[in-house]
Amino acid sequence: MSRLKDSAIHEFGRLAGTADEDLAQAALLIPLLEFPQLDATPYLAKLDAMGAAAATRLAARGLDPRTSTAHALVAEFNGYLFEEQGFSGNRERYDDPRNSFLNEVLERRTGIPITLALVYLEVARRAGVPIVGVNFPGHFLLRSPSRHSAPGFREDLIIDPFHGGALLSESDCRRLLQKHIGADAAFDPTLLTPATKPQILTRMLLNLKHIYVRMRSFPQAHDVTRMLLAVDPAALTELRDRGLLAYHLRDFSGALRDLQHYLQLASSEPGDTEATSDHEQIWEHVKTLRRRVAALN
Repeated sequence: MSRLKDSAIHEFGRLAGTADEDLAQAALLIPLLEFPQLDATPYLAKLDAMGAAAATRLAARGLDPRTSTAHALVAEFNGYLFEEQGFSGNRERYDDPRNSFLNEVLERRTGIPITLALVYLEVARRAGVPIVGVNFPGHFLLRSPSRHSAPGFREDLIIDPFHGGALLSESDCRRLLQKHIGADAAFDPTLLTPATKPQILTRMLLNLKHIYVRMRSFPQAHDVTRMLLAVDPAALTELRDRGLLAYHLRDFSGALRDLQHYLQLASSEPGDTEATSDHEQIWEHVKTLRRRVAALN
């Protein structure tokens, strides 16, 4: 049933929890879902080469990441990544799983906001350009600290990697939030807080899980929940979903184990009406699974 080896899951969890800023090594384990023999080495080398080329381009323009304004650095870096290298958002096939695989994004030069942001972050880090990810609802963004502000750019720059590195104002962010969340969504500046490495990797995996479930690609979706639990073993929703996906895959023992564990942990947390309804549905699954497992013994 499972496509990913336990060793790959363990390594993913280990890399996600390291204190360094490297995202690429962990991200390049995600494509093992579809490319089990993938060698990450050439893709890491490609990122290294792109970082060196970006640094050379900045130096040729007389820009120093330590002293130049964020606006000047971002404008030049955008020119390198989106014009010279040709990266762009994949609007035509947004839900293509390949948009979530870093190797495919590097080869095809197209992806979704979070994977384009990951390329941006990794190349910028190698070039010495300070950029952080922003786990904005509905649309992943980037942020460049304006330590040396140019006139008119006194605050950090908010960058949209899906739209060619467009710079967003606070009003743009409000509109983006309302587009993805709803007209009544209230904008809060804390939505632009820098994302952590586990948050970025988790968001990549959640996007992919939703795509696989819509495609009814349950073996892959099941493995994605395993990766999510490797990042956060306390993620109750993923424990529940791993059990439900195991049920779809007729792994009744695995499903029973996960769903019983989920109910045990969830019962200790304060719930609401929706949570109570969910627990009742899971309990019905558990009763059915107990009968099925008993019949197999």
